[in-house]
Parts: sequence; C-alpha cells; structure tokens
Amino acid sequence: MEKEVNNMLRIGDEAPAFKAVTTTGEINFPEDFEGKWVVLFSHPSDFTSVCTSELLTFGHLTCEFESLNCQLIGLSIDSIPSHMAWLHTMEKMNYKGMSDTKFHFPLIADLSMKIAQTYGMLHPGESTTQAVRTVFFIDPHNIIRAIIYYPMALGRNFDEIKRVLIGLQTIDKFGVALPADWHPGDDVIVPAPKSMEEMDKKKKDPEEAVTCYEWFLCTKPLSQEKIAKALKK
Repeated sequence: MEKEVNNMLRIGDEAPAFKAVTTTGEINFPEDFEGKWVVLFSHPSDFTSVCTSELLTFGHLTCEFESLNCQLIGLSIDSIPSHMAWLHTMEKMNYKGMSDTKFHFPLIADLSMKIAQTYGMLHPGESTTQAVRTVFFIDPHNIIRAIIYYPMALGRNFDEIKRVLIGLQTIDKFGVALPADWHPGDDVIVPAPKSMEEMDKKKKDPEEAVTCYEWFLCTKPLSQEKIAKALKK
C-alpha cells in the first residue's frame, strides 16, 4: 500500500498532539504550551538558502512573537546535529542587518516524517521527503485558526504572518471581523444592524462612531494603540 504523505488538516480542527526531540530538548505538544498561541512552521531543509533567510528572520522576530503570547516551533526532516550546526552557523551571519541572531525557539528533528505527515506538510507534487513551507496558527485552546502554505522556492512573508496572528487575536479580544487588507489601526467590521433604526442609532453614537456603507457592511474605528495594549503580555 502506498504510504500516505498528505493528511489535510482544516481550520477549526484540534491540533494533533505529539512528542518531539528538538534543539531545546524534548517537547510535549500541546501540554508544554498551555495558554499560549503557537506558530508551528516547517521548512524543507537545513543549510539551504531560502530556509536560511527565513530562520534568521524567525530568530530576529522571536521577541515580537513572544510579546504577543506566541510560541514559535520549527520543524524539518533533518537531524538534531544538522539543526545545531546550521543554527550555530547562522548566529555568526550578518544578513540584511540581522546579526548575532539567537534561536530560543525549538526546532523539531522529524526524521521519521511522522509529524510532517500528520500535519500535511508533505506535498507529493513538491517532494515526498521534504516539508513544504507551512505555517499553522494554533490558539490557546489548541484549535487551528489559520494555515498558510508556500512552495519550496518562495520565502514566507513575515509581515503577513504577524498580521494574521495579530488579526486573529484582535478578532477574539474585541469580537469583530476584519476587512480586506486590514492592518492594526484600520477600521474593523462590526455586526450588521437588525433594523434601519438600529443603524441610525449606531451612526449617531459618538462612542461607537459606526459607519454603515450598506446595511450589511458597517465598520468602526479601533486604534492601533488600543489593540497593542490589549494584546501585549
């Protein structure tokens, strides 16, 4: 029987539990990260150019993710010695102003490919022995809230990764929805009014400052400062 290499997890699924050997010791997911958001990401291979640019960026931005109560966890189908040698090499690099980078997050050695298979990180059209560039956003209740896939030759957009994380936390904290191209500080979408009278009332309420473009599309301001205050640890 052909070996299954692409199990499709979906938004809203519970993130599968696993134990893994990592560069920071053994981890037990999700128990070790209770109460935190987790960004679980995979890369194809150590000592490769695109992956190096990405890991340096993850390392450089670790404090920003931690300030948002978010734990980074990396994964590839490489060994711990390979991971450690690669990380040590990157610590001495200077790339786009990122130098003396420290890697405090765990990097999983998934030599058996078990976790990669469970999380659908192996896409046969790209490779059956290397993970594609996957990003899972997992909330403190261990629910998968968003998934992004990138092909091997295309590096990730880290502004988008941060935007998605902050967006999901904003949705949960303020009970709103977010429009196309939203960034912190932009107007947010609020529930549509149930009547014309309610719409008029919301428009006139200075506390709400609601703008209704139509009965099914209403927004209100939500400042970047208010979001930052609510989300920072």
